[in-house]
Amino acid sequence: MSKVNLDTLRRTPAYPFVEAAHYLNVSVSTLRSWCVGTTYGPAGDKKTFKPVIVLDGEPHEGLSFLNLVEAHVLVALRRKHRITLPKIREALLYIGTKLGMDRPLADARFQTDGVDLLVEHLDELVNVSRDGQWEMATLLRTYLKRIERDPSGIPVKLFPFTRNDVRDDSPAPVEINPQKAFGRPVLVGRSVPTAVLADRFKAGDPLSQLADDFEIPTEKIEEAIRCELDRRKAA
Repeated sequence: MSKVNLDTLRRTPAYPFVEAAHYLNVSVSTLRSWCVGTTYGPAGDKKTFKPVIVLDGEPHEGLSFLNLVEAHVLVALRRKHRITLPKIREALLYIGTKLGMDRPLADARFQTDGVDLLVEHLDELVNVSRDGQWEMATLLRTYLKRIERDPSGIPVKLFPFTRNDVRDDSPAPVEINPQKAFGRPVLVGRSVPTAVLADRFKAGDPLSQLADDFEIPTEKIEEAIRCELDRRKAA
């Protein structure tokens, strides 16, 4: 596939909000506010804020793969530290201008040059404690490690967290790759859609049988299936 086609594929909306929210383990309303913006406050005194993530298509089309990657990184800022979106937007605008990034959350330089700069600027905006700065930078880098890039630094794979307990050594049995299974989650190393594993499990195939069939440890099969079944329940 040509570089132009790959770039188009990464920027083509492919993930409805319900589906993307599940992969990222956030609520649909939260994800929509990140990508579309929202209004808040009492009637007569409504306030609005613009989205932090600029969608590659129209809101009804959902997220592109690159949008999914951007939201994945944004989760790290919001999940534990609860920094407001206006402050995050201001900090991202600052770092994007400082380092010449059009899409800071998806840019490879964010991982090498931008994390500490972003945290320092957020400290100026919201007075983050020293321990908070360290935790924020560490969590951001943990999320960034789940993104695989090509030699030019463009994201090509995302390994979503399948549990709320996010650690640097958390397992990564599932990958999202726009070139495989139409961008749906697949089992790492086998390209088997998690939907297929879930269907076989629901049909009565035991975990041990699936593990033997795909030559993958049982715990990885279980993790992939749990992720898929949870997504269907959420939808």
